[in-house]
Amino acid sequence: MKKLWMVSILCMLIFMTACSNDAANTEESSGDGKTEVIFWHSMSGELENVVQEVADGFNAEQDEITVTPVFQGTYEEAITKFNTVAGTEDAPAIMQTFEVGTKYMIDSGKIQPVQKFIDDEGYDMNQWEKNITNYYSVDDTQYSMPFNSSTPVLIYNKDAFKEAGLDPEKAPETYSEIKEAAKKLTKDDQVGFSILNYGWFIEELIAVQGGLFVDNDNGRSGNAEKAVFNGEEGLKVFELISEMHKEGTFYNTGQNWDDIRAAFQSGKIAMYLDSSAGIRATVDNAPFEVGAGYLPVPDGVDRQGVIIGGASLWMAKDIDEEKQRAAWEFMKYVTTPDVQAQWHLKSGYFSINPAAYDLPVVQEEWEKYPQLKVTVDQLKNTIPSEATQGALISVFPEARQKVVSAMESLYQGVEPKEALDRAAAEIDQSLEAANRKNGSQ
Repeated sequence: MKKLWMVSILCMLIFMTACSNDAANTEESSGDGKTEVIFWHSMSGELENVVQEVADGFNAEQDEITVTPVFQGTYEEAITKFNTVAGTEDAPAIMQTFEVGTKYMIDSGKIQPVQKFIDDEGYDMNQWEKNITNYYSVDDTQYSMPFNSSTPVLIYNKDAFKEAGLDPEKAPETYSEIKEAAKKLTKDDQVGFSILNYGWFIEELIAVQGGLFVDNDNGRSGNAEKAVFNGEEGLKVFELISEMHKEGTFYNTGQNWDDIRAAFQSGKIAMYLDSSAGIRATVDNAPFEVGAGYLPVPDGVDRQGVIIGGASLWMAKDIDEEKQRAAWEFMKYVTTPDVQAQWHLKSGYFSINPAAYDLPVVQEEWEKYPQLKVTVDQLKNTIPSEATQGALISVFPEARQKVVSAMESLYQGVEPKEALDRAAAEIDQSLEAANRKNGSQ
């Protein structure tokens, strides 16, 4: 009798557990019957609060969907976690992934291109900034929705410019102007110019000349097989860094964003390249007047523009369609002018919807921070091409680190051409291995 009683209890527990699991694995919904959209992201600190504000605004505006943002660590950590649930009902409806993960996400086969919903309802994509959406579009298919987008920008100390006899209202635009200004700015404990040892800046300095990072139209007309950043455009970038470092007008600030920003704010460096998303904080924290300018180009080269950086929102494929449609509703809400205006002002990232820039709240803020408008104008003036679309390769994080190693070798006296060729050869091996693994060769 006792055994029968224990078996009955065990069966009941198994039944209850099964029911509980079924409830957890079916269409996620809140207690009031709303469809729940789980949104994995990597926005930390104050940006996490801004993301929550966006979700709260959407949740308050309608009564059918609840969006729940969940911080998942860095982009690398988040994509690792996504891999463990991708292709199952446990996958988040929305996943934020950095731009260099684009090729990886496409090849995974675990995402639903947002193009499906754009086509289904005839959604007008013309309201989105094309120079932003281009990065996440391949073969006329929009795979994800841009979210936090940024570009590089030249930052300089206006007070130091005045003291050096330079025009504080005119940012250097060419390599010769950068070199000449840096010579005048380098004195005592101050060095003229610096670039963070980060592969993104090298990619941008090549693209602004119209140069590509890899072959096959930057990996957009087929899988990239060979690195080409060691051509003429890349050589000009590395020669600039090498020459200025030897002259003592270029300061090696390492790989840490906080370090280079601290060096600028303390007066250790007078000019440097930064992300457009960090410009407002730099202006607020600097004890001097800050100027902003476009990415410099070699003399005689026509400026092509910049590649978008940051991250985008991806929709999971193997989840209930109702959940997908709920995720799409949130994505559309995020791109509305009012929401994008607040996102631009509070986060520092670009608005995916340019109409946001015309709103009074943005215009008023631009009066206080004219540097923000410089970054927007630089993006608007970008000429769409394979170069400014950016490269698509599945081994991007690894490739960037090899470029960083090449950049750092310049400070040890390695010749620019040798440093570039070595990095390109190493990336070629990585591309070959990735293509072989994916069965494309």
